[in-house]
Amino acid sequence: MKFQPRLCQTTQLDSIVVRFGGEIGIKSEWTRRFYEKKLLRNINNALMHYNLPCEETTLTRGRIYIKTKNCQESASKLTRLPGISSVSPATQTSADMSQIVQVALDTVRAVIKEKGTFAVRCHRVGTHSYSSMDVCREAGKRILTDLKELKLHVDLTHPEITISIEVRDKEAYVFTETLQGVGGFPVGSQAKVIGLLSGGIDSPVACWLAIKRGCQLVPVYFENSPLTDEDTTAKALETAKKLFEWSIGFPRNMYIVPHGKNLEIFMEKAPRKLTCLLCKRMMYRVAEHIADIEGAEGIVTGEAIGEQASQTLTNLRVLDEAALKYPVHRPLLGFDKTETTELAKRIGTFEISTRKTRGCEAAPSKPSTQARLEVVKNAEEELDIEEMVSATVKAAKIIVV
Repeated sequence: MKFQPRLCQTTQLDSIVVRFGGEIGIKSEWTRRFYEKKLLRNINNALMHYNLPCEETTLTRGRIYIKTKNCQESASKLTRLPGISSVSPATQTSADMSQIVQVALDTVRAVIKEKGTFAVRCHRVGTHSYSSMDVCREAGKRILTDLKELKLHVDLTHPEITISIEVRDKEAYVFTETLQGVGGFPVGSQAKVIGLLSGGIDSPVACWLAIKRGCQLVPVYFENSPLTDEDTTAKALETAKKLFEWSIGFPRNMYIVPHGKNLEIFMEKAPRKLTCLLCKRMMYRVAEHIADIEGAEGIVTGEAIGEQASQTLTNLRVLDEAALKYPVHRPLLGFDKTETTELAKRIGTFEISTRKTRGCEAAPSKPSTQARLEVVKNAEEELDIEEMVSATVKAAKIIVV
């Protein structure tokens, strides 16, 4: 097992090095600054939310440096902010070569084991009297000399400990640990979206992917009572709470839409094989009204090609026809179940989504997989769809989760 370094308190971790998501750096100058300022705001809001005060945040090109006494905990929380590619709890010092070497030595002394292997890496920005290679060479020499009794070895290929040094103008940061973030864009940098959240495995992952790309999410749950049980609603609420952990500082509003009466009408007055398609088309229509209310720019669903009978390409086209004002975004369109499941585990929704609940009793035993649009529209003409949509929107409730 590879040795995992953890700095002891004597190394006096006092800073966090925050690196931006890779795509931010390739944007135009104005757009890049916009994203960076959004991310800085989100960082400050997240630290306040978790009661992790920081002394100072410094925004520079390609980096945010945070001064804090809670380095490890703060760094761990920041890995969940979209727009961050990685973070490193670090010790700040001056750009003076002797100071950098001393901090590197103290850092290694605190974490390395006897006969351990190490490497020194250095990255510089600015003008200095030394090169990055000079820093690596001097730090490595000092470590081998002062810690001779530990019988350490340099291994530039597979070191147990990597001492990383970032020198930026008059400051330097020394660290041994880099925690991976989620990348993407800062939440709030893109438009708001409506997320159709069922509480199953797929829809929370689709919503999370929209959050990762910088969208503020407004979850909408269609409550199918009495055709499902309360446990199903509880799952949806918990998955929404988990998703909001990835967008700290933004509203946690969720719409609960009563939908069971609509399903009973579909089951009674329309061909049973079309129930799921009529259900989803109704969801799209209601979601569009909520998008109007919220000022959103699209609807996100967890649909993937062939995942269910209603999600064949033919049926997806039938569903799309019901959305007249807003695009329907399907981040999982080409995912298979294994890929979606892995992401669900990563973001923390999998265990919630896989709890046993009563399945929806409205689902037909033989649903249509290749529905014809004109047949579906003919079935809807026998119903007062406009009135059903209006009544459903009026009955919707907003809760804070």
